[in-house]
Amino acid sequence: MSRSIGGDYQRTRNDDLEELAGPEIHTKSGDGEFIENMNNIVEGLADQGEEMEIREELGLEPVINPQFGHMMQNNEDVPFSSTPSPQSPQNSPESVVDSVSSSTIPPEINRASDLFMAVSLGSEENKTKISELANSAMEELVRKALLGEPLWQRQAVLDTEIETLNEAEYIREFRAFDAKAELDALQIEASKEIGFVNMNATSIVEWLMDLKQWSLAFSKIVTRATILGVLSSGVAAGTYDETLQVMRAEFHMPTPLVPIRECQFARYCKQVGSNTWGVVDVSLENLFPYPVVRFRRRPSGCLIQEMPNGHSKVTWVEHVEVDNKQVHRIFHPQVRSGFAYSARRWVTTLIQHCDWVATLMSQTVPVLDGGLVSQNGKENLLRLAERMMRSFCTDLSACSNNLWMPLPVSGGEDVRVMTKSITPATSECPSTTIAFTSSIWLPFPPRRVYDFLRHEDSRNKWDLLSRELVMQELTYINKGDNPDNRISILQANSDSSEIEILYLQESYSDPTAFYIVYAPIDITSVATILKGGNPDYVNILPSGFVIHPDRQVMNNNGKEVGGSLLTLAFHILDGSSMEDSQFIPRESVDTVYRILTETAILIKAAVLSDDP
Repeated sequence: MSRSIGGDYQRTRNDDLEELAGPEIHTKSGDGEFIENMNNIVEGLADQGEEMEIREELGLEPVINPQFGHMMQNNEDVPFSSTPSPQSPQNSPESVVDSVSSSTIPPEINRASDLFMAVSLGSEENKTKISELANSAMEELVRKALLGEPLWQRQAVLDTEIETLNEAEYIREFRAFDAKAELDALQIEASKEIGFVNMNATSIVEWLMDLKQWSLAFSKIVTRATILGVLSSGVAAGTYDETLQVMRAEFHMPTPLVPIRECQFARYCKQVGSNTWGVVDVSLENLFPYPVVRFRRRPSGCLIQEMPNGHSKVTWVEHVEVDNKQVHRIFHPQVRSGFAYSARRWVTTLIQHCDWVATLMSQTVPVLDGGLVSQNGKENLLRLAERMMRSFCTDLSACSNNLWMPLPVSGGEDVRVMTKSITPATSECPSTTIAFTSSIWLPFPPRRVYDFLRHEDSRNKWDLLSRELVMQELTYINKGDNPDNRISILQANSDSSEIEILYLQESYSDPTAFYIVYAPIDITSVATILKGGNPDYVNILPSGFVIHPDRQVMNNNGKEVGGSLLTLAFHILDGSSMEDSQFIPRESVDTVYRILTETAILIKAAVLSDDP
């Protein structure tokens, strides 16, 4: 027995659950039996087979120090280590974050740049050129990070201020490092941000230099990453001092309306002081001829200074050249101002990952229905939420694996949709899913929209599946000191004794964006992860919202407030039969358009009705 929208979403009904859990599962929240009943569900569950591996070729083996390739799985977690990992970067030269896709791009097209780089890296002359470029880039990074005015100046961007580069001062100060005049039409973006991170410098250096950990820590920005070769593995065993790698990466915004930024670059790590490390990236397009260049990284990266209290001071510099002509008009304010890929976004993402690690390691456990969740249950919940958020950001991006297309209906020109073929961890039969997204402008400040969407009491005002249901937060875990950043299990009831839907939800805010990401999750899966079972076997189809600040507007009281750019994204199973995974039936098209338009109308009306 189920209820659905267009056959895409399914709810778990009371009579479905009785066979699994018995009538006790329907007791009211104050009875303290919820955990016990869910634990009983888990007992006796058979092993569900080996973990599904999702692999995808990224190109040739690197010519320099060739090693066996490694592909990061969609559900792989990298445990935190406070000391440098014995697995060096060259032992894991390839990585893809959440690479499940129905992509049909011929592999020879994806491999073209890898092939060229592999051949180019083979000569000693080119190794010397890259090493000299990396050393000069490190010198430039250190100087840019330590200098203040007049090189850097505060500039108002959207609803905040960031430190941006004075280009005339940069040319005067650094022309020796940039002797080649750039005559193309690439736009220059440059910013600097200082942040204090609750982690020691050695661990941060490891995250930046180990491909798997870097891809996980910055999964909101990095879609795909590959090590093409390692020119130097460091001057001392167990450290990354003077490690030099050649890499390729895709950087993304959480929307298909902003093209990815892809480049090949050298990454160089060096200890520049007794308690300070530098990690710099610099593009290689100036050393090797490329037919078309749409993105280059000038010396960019960070200085990491160890503080006496075990924290680190991170000074991040982003300095790039980019072609923004293909950016959708609705995202022009964020992207063309340099705000979208600013140094602030990198620093806040690093801080958020540190908060996740600290929460994972802490001994504080949440309470569910009067009983404590086990430490293993808490860790499983955190890992599952991290995978959900990572999958959401990758699925929503314009990465080369995602074949987005406009929705073929009148009025759907700005809607993007794609199909995916996925194989659940517990099944050999693939399923077809539909991901779809659109972005709208709202005349409300981002904080107001975020507070409305993340709160369980507001959900039945916009969620088409919860319109007549009562929402309850069963348990939550705060990440870091900001109470806005939390992971929750939400329960939707039609009455006090009937569970309709369970959601895993993560809400997260930083100075550059706000995220609310959720996924329906069945009661058996909740019981499994809280009992200590492997969260990798839990299937997740995340949906949610991303809120970016936008231009200032006047509210009803004549006060100037910031507007918002709201991106809605849904990922659902498709109920219709599709032999061709790239063909979307008319019924599904209508369902997609209705879900987006009705949800957007409900959100705008609900926030407007509550406008002070």
